[in-house]
Amino acid sequence: MTDSNLSKIKPKLRTEGRVSGNFGKNKVKAGSPIVGIGVTKAQVVKITTPNDYLTKMYYVLDNATDSKMKQFAYEEIRKILIRQGKWK
Repeated sequence: MTDSNLSKIKPKLRTEGRVSGNFGKNKVKAGSPIVGIGVTKAQVVKITTPNDYLTKMYYVLDNATDSKMKQFAYEEIRKILIRQGKWK
């Protein structure tokens, strides 16, 4: 009978590598990563009105050099005007 290497293999504990067990996906902690949104220590919080935001978007549309930024400003203006019933 030949000698085999099976008796020389040491069992290895699963202490290295990723922790799986969620059907092959990495285990994650419960809870949302965005749980802290809206929490602030500020004494006064000023929310921009739609008209102020509209004014800012018109400024961005006129002064932006990037086409993606202009497209974003245009879409935001369009959304606001549709909500106000002014977009045709």
